[in-house]
Amino acid sequence: MIWTWQQKQWPEFTYDAELLQAKEEGFLLGAGKMLGAFAHFNAQDKAELTIELIGQEAFKSSEIEGEILNRDSLQSSIRKHFGLVTSPQRVPPAEQGMADMMLDLYHHFNQPLTHEIMFKWHEKLMMGRRDLLSVGCYRTGDEPMQVVSGSLYNPKVHFEAPPSFMMVDEMTRFIDWFQRTAPDGSAPLPALTRAGLTHIYFVTIHPFEDGNGRIARALSSKVLAQGLKQPTLIALSHIIEEDKKDYYAQLNKHNHGLHITSWLRYFADVILEATDYSQRLVDFLISKTKLYDCVRGQLNPRQEKVLARMFKEGPEGFKGGLSAENYIKITQASRATATRDLQKLVDIGALTKTGVLKSTRYWLNV
Repeated sequence: MIWTWQQKQWPEFTYDAELLQAKEEGFLLGAGKMLGAFAHFNAQDKAELTIELIGQEAFKSSEIEGEILNRDSLQSSIRKHFGLVTSPQRVPPAEQGMADMMLDLYHHFNQPLTHEIMFKWHEKLMMGRRDLLSVGCYRTGDEPMQVVSGSLYNPKVHFEAPPSFMMVDEMTRFIDWFQRTAPDGSAPLPALTRAGLTHIYFVTIHPFEDGNGRIARALSSKVLAQGLKQPTLIALSHIIEEDKKDYYAQLNKHNHGLHITSWLRYFADVILEATDYSQRLVDFLISKTKLYDCVRGQLNPRQEKVLARMFKEGPEGFKGGLSAENYIKITQASRATATRDLQKLVDIGALTKTGVLKSTRYWLNV
């Protein structure tokens, strides 16, 4: 069976646009609601939320590819860019490069796409790598770019990309398509449709030696930002990472054909779920601000440390709730002190309490 890029009609993807119309409308509604909630923050809180969402997207996009970055180093690099206090520790190259790429995407989402922009992104993503032949340029070499599983003696090829000598022509055509389908282009497409097409078109070409998935997701985020006419803070990679097996399965289903309605529906649902998650995070941080306003001046350093740790877990919170043992481990307090501290947090409305005795658990009151 031939690959998608070997089809005679390549790269003319086909799909049923009517099946995506309701999802397109849902995206604009959900994104508008999130941006409206975002307007309630003051400048510092907006910066904190922006840092949180950019940092999380950077972390999760790398995690999808099996690269686990240091979350604190990522956040530190992004915070420094926004002029906020950071730790004096040096940020490792991988974290610095990923943060730089995400910040470039955030600030320059409306710039026309060029080869040079993607080369710059690739250089940032591969910062510190010494095992690659081609960094900051399209892949070279005669060996086929394949996704393979199984043993060395009985490999299974899941995907093979176009050969390296085709990259410049293929990517020139891709960039031309990207510009034509932009909101101000000659053949504009709705945001979800264009984001899904961008992703599958780019990964089918697979132009770089490494980093193609991360750049594909960045390009999809660029599409969504252009559709909204402002930087996007949608947790796309967070949702993909939650079920990345399905993500790869969906991509694998479309390695041999140009009809991609099912891929576009899947990717649209991911974006809608990501938008909803980002909205929940915005609501969560609004509640965080309100909670701290209510308990200001009533917390000791131990309680402040635990609340900060609980908020760091995000809307999902501690799995199974906070226990007294968790409190002791975080603060190094005695059991008696932990019991008094926790009861005070309940009394002032910072935490709620469920269960009894060893089953007692505490939850943020948001």
